[in-house]
Amino acid sequence: MKDSLATAPSAAAQSEPGVAFPILGAISLTHLLNDMMQSVLLALYPVLQGRFELSFAQVGIITLAFQFSSSLLQPVVGRVTDRRPMPYSLPIGMGFTFCGLLLLSQAWNFPVVVLAATLVGAGSSVFHPESSRVARMASAGHHGLAQSIFQVGGNIGSSIGPLLAALLIVPRGQGSVAWVSLAALAGICILLGVSRWYAANLTSARGRASLRKTDNGLSARQVHGAVFILLLLIFSKYFYLAGLNSYFTFFLIDRFGLNIQQAQYALFVFLAGVATGTLTGGPIGDRIGRKRVIWGSILGTAPFSLALPYANLHWTLILVFCAGFMIASAFPAIIVYAQELMPGKTGTVSGLFFGLAFGMGGIGAAALGRLADATSIAFVYHLCAFLPLLGLAAFFLPDTRRPKTAR
Repeated sequence: MKDSLATAPSAAAQSEPGVAFPILGAISLTHLLNDMMQSVLLALYPVLQGRFELSFAQVGIITLAFQFSSSLLQPVVGRVTDRRPMPYSLPIGMGFTFCGLLLLSQAWNFPVVVLAATLVGAGSSVFHPESSRVARMASAGHHGLAQSIFQVGGNIGSSIGPLLAALLIVPRGQGSVAWVSLAALAGICILLGVSRWYAANLTSARGRASLRKTDNGLSARQVHGAVFILLLLIFSKYFYLAGLNSYFTFFLIDRFGLNIQQAQYALFVFLAGVATGTLTGGPIGDRIGRKRVIWGSILGTAPFSLALPYANLHWTLILVFCAGFMIASAFPAIIVYAQELMPGKTGTVSGLFFGLAFGMGGIGAAALGRLADATSIAFVYHLCAFLPLLGLAAFFLPDTRRPKTAR
């Protein structure tokens, strides 16, 4: 095998560009910055509530404005850019985030806060669909690997945001958000370089290969059914993740009597599992197939989630790492599988699934919080333990044939 690879014709090597790791690293880093800034906004709620004497209903309006612009607009942006790719929309989108953070740092009343949250969300709605297209273009056929590298940046950024808020914004107040906007400025500079590469490769062999429509061997009815199943899996995944992200620390404090700092360390164990799973799931899908990864990762979470409410503290940390690892490994495979279901619609697919993921996370956190108020945090964890069983639906996903170029 090694000898055959070593004697491969040099012309073939030159005609097939390799994985553009510097570009993947750049969009992963900007994904980190983007999601970090979003999570800073959410962590700022107590500061805003104290300064403007906001009701919980007004806090909900801020969340609604942010979720609308960051989640619901993503499929729209993706559909538009599928028809007409816009390489330089990436730094422009980050510019919306930059302006939103600056406005938030100086906001003088509630309507201005809502406007600032809308701008921050709008930056994200542009970033995710176009960055997914860049990841696919840079992948050289290793689509799962590229999605994993891209997505793990967001995982890390989401975990850094609350820490940054605790260390910088809460002690120094609303005005310190202006310092966070420097991250958006850095993101703009990085994305200008990415956009130049993107624009230069749109008409190259790499660009044509990543954007062309292909025949996946499926009927329209099969595609629609498969997309419905994938959306169901996103629902189960993000409701479960919302429960752990939002309420795991409360569960540990209630069950084991941990203090807040100890509970935060335990939450980090879970987030580390999520990041590791995200980075691993894509490359495995490239090797053994997306459907197998989706099936194994979401359904494979069930043994750990079902045991979690009954374990002691030691086993809880092990089980929550494994649950985070297994369920997070599905998302890169889901995105790439969906892109293969709807070839030529990379932006639409990415916008739909990233937008739905954010929306499900927000809805899940609110719904589970209300349920916890009405019952108990322990009841919520017993209920959430069964959500990964919805992964059984992955059995009905069709197998896609090797794509053929459509004429």
